Amino acid sequence: MSHFLKSFLFVLLVLPFVQCKKEVHDPATIVPKNEIHYAKGFSILNHDGFSIVTVSNPWPKADKSYTYILKEKNGIIPDSLKQFLTISVPVKTIVVTSTTHIPSLEMLGVENTLVGFPNLNYISSEKVRVLIDAKKVKELGSNQALNTEVLIDLQPQVIIGYGLDNNNPTLDNLQKNGLKVLLNGDWNEQTPLGKAEWIKFFGALYGKQYKANELFSKIEKDYLHTLKIAKSATTHPTILAGDMFEDKWYLPQGTSWGCQLLKQARGNYLWAATTGTGSLSLSFETVLEKGKNADLWITSGQFGSLKEMLDANPHYSQFKAFQNKNVYSFSGRKGKTGGVLYYELAPNRPDIVLKDIVKILHPELLVAYKPFFFEKLK
Repeated sequence: MSHFLKSFLFVLLVLPFVQCKKEVHDPATIVPKNEIHYAKGFSILNHDGFSIVTVSNPWPKADKSYTYILKEKNGIIPDSLKQFLTISVPVKTIVVTSTTHIPSLEMLGVENTLVGFPNLNYISSEKVRVLIDAKKVKELGSNQALNTEVLIDLQPQVIIGYGLDNNNPTLDNLQKNGLKVLLNGDWNEQTPLGKAEWIKFFGALYGKQYKANELFSKIEKDYLHTLKIAKSATTHPTILAGDMFEDKWYLPQGTSWGCQLLKQARGNYLWAATTGTGSLSLSFETVLEKGKNADLWITSGQFGSLKEMLDANPHYSQFKAFQNKNVYSFSGRKGKTGGVLYYELAPNRPDIVLKDIVKILHPELLVAYKPFFFEKLK
């Protein structure tokens, strides 16, 4: 055999092993790409056999982050990561504590893993209501006082909680009893697509990251397409929002999630110049002075008709939008026990919400579209 042929065979046989050897790394030293693009409150880093999920903003102005290791079957966790809470995935049983978590489970096709929820009447999802009726989902009381005894008896593989601040004794107590709690900060996101991207958090828990990415990409595509349509609007209708509760008028602040959608739909929200993501609390007289001549009115969802509004407060008739019957509500779609679907599904589906609002503000841009969440009150 010639020297050249021997050399060629040596390279052919040995080189692949040399290359494989070069590719062997300590997984803890690899810096993979974070696949989260809009959400600011969490990241997912995928390694061979496990993923690292970091929740960095579970509540406003949080000063610490939480790291969770999602371990696949036969995955090996480096010693440097064993200090963090480890969850075996895919998850088989789960407890969630916000209705905004429900759509992610349903969209991923894993709603049957839900075994408990606080205040079941709030859930609107038809699929989950079937599970509730079949006694497959336990009542857990309220978020402020979760039924520890029931949870210990259920032994869910993971509990998805959320915090309004760094003080949550109920969740602390559950962890002391050996239950695994992961914090979810979807509610604290500042952008519509940022909220929706939390479906990837649940995708990672169920080994369905590809499906979660696919679902979110479709939402993102539709959302951006509607944004493009809205840019062709030639008018900017003025918008009044909210209504009275007891002796105060509550309406969203100017940098909130909902107000971003109004702005992106080419609407002129009258309190857009305010800053904050919560609610403004104003007197009736203050709102009347500024909003009396608004083109349309989006209520808080507590009314189902114009008559109900007048019965609650006869002074609503002083607004031009009310006089012109140009008042809209998102409370029409409800679950069988009265839960409003908008509160549950809207954060996951900003593409639908944006399309609804564009239809309301600029019906000529979406002629054949019928709003899903919103309806004009009669």
